Amino acid sequence: MNGNPRITRRKFMAAAGGTMVSTGLPGVFVKLMDSENRALAAQLRVDGRPRIPPGQHAVKAMPNMGGVRGPGNVPDWRLSIGGEVQNPVTLKLADLMQLKQVDLTCDVHCVTGWTLLDSRWRGIQVQTVMDLVKVNKNAGFIVFEAPGDYSSSLPLSAAREPNVILAHSFSDQHLPLEHGAPLRGLVPDRYFYKSVKWLERIRFVVEDEPGYYESGGYSNSADPWKEERFDDD
Repeated sequence: MNGNPRITRRKFMAAAGGTMVSTGLPGVFVKLMDSENRALAAQLRVDGRPRIPPGQHAVKAMPNMGGVRGPGNVPDWRLSIGGEVQNPVTLKLADLMQLKQVDLTCDVHCVTGWTLLDSRWRGIQVQTVMDLVKVNKNAGFIVFEAPGDYSSSLPLSAAREPNVILAHSFSDQHLPLEHGAPLRGLVPDRYFYKSVKWLERIRFVVEDEPGYYESGGYSNSADPWKEERFDDD
């Protein structure tokens, strides 16, 4: 990817006023304005936060948000894990499948305004990978990298959450190519650009390295319940 998109809160809110929304992120979706959506918006999570964060609308299927695709499910795919670790590794998909697997049902929230409720995933907790490579004590952040110079980062405290995983399956099927096959990050409690598709590399670093969209004006913390869409929010 070249030329990070720069988008302001004013431009986003102006675009979101209609039934169709298109932003600096790829993808267009239809806002659902029916009674079912309003009822879902009234539901609360276990932690007391609304299931549908402010400014979001539930959709029935996960839109294809585009991006520079990786090779998909091919024998020569590898995931490199390094940086501030004691045991850097390069793993094949078969190696990852030998690690402890978890099933996760969660809601995901895209910065463009859609929310997919009760999405089903299978994969490996990031904490499991951290234990495997033995992250150094001076590391403070994890960086997920994909083709096209795409990346995003998280504080290690967030990456250790049990619902942050490396996902290889979606809706009881192998992860589709358009959604990041063979492996993507999944960070349900941040806007979805933090859930990097087509993972190729994971690095542990001392200082934060804001990613592709974050460097272009999107929020680095990306909390949907605070509507942290942009770096001036």
